[in-house]
Amino acid sequence: APAVKNFTLNFTITNLQFTADLEKPNSRRFKSTEKVMYHYVDPLLQRSSIGPTYIGCKVMAFRSTKNRDDTGVDAMCSYRDEPSDPKFNRATLYRELSQMTNGITRLGHYSLNSQSLYVNG
Repeated sequence: APAVKNFTLNFTITNLQFTADLEKPNSRRFKSTEKVMYHYVDPLLQRSSIGPTYIGCKVMAFRSTKNRDDTGVDAMCSYRDEPSDPKFNRATLYRELSQMTNGITRLGHYSLNSQSLYVNG
């Protein structure tokens, strides 16, 4: 069976004000915001170069940023590491996500901090 590998995805939303309930994974606001993130992030990753092996993402945390009006998003994403598939390339994935988010400025109805996207894996 292919190994499952993880990578982290981090970005900052500039039009989602951070509130204390976003720190609590059991809060209604955390859960509803998490659903919206999947709604926007999943299709992008499915259309990316890792699409065929992409499994999914889980929001690990929403966090306060230096600018209290912004909310940082930390997600752990998974994919199958198949020997026959192209190797996971974080630079390629970063470029693809950058293009699909209009230069790291839009994610659905959210605005992004264009300097905030990190792909690590």
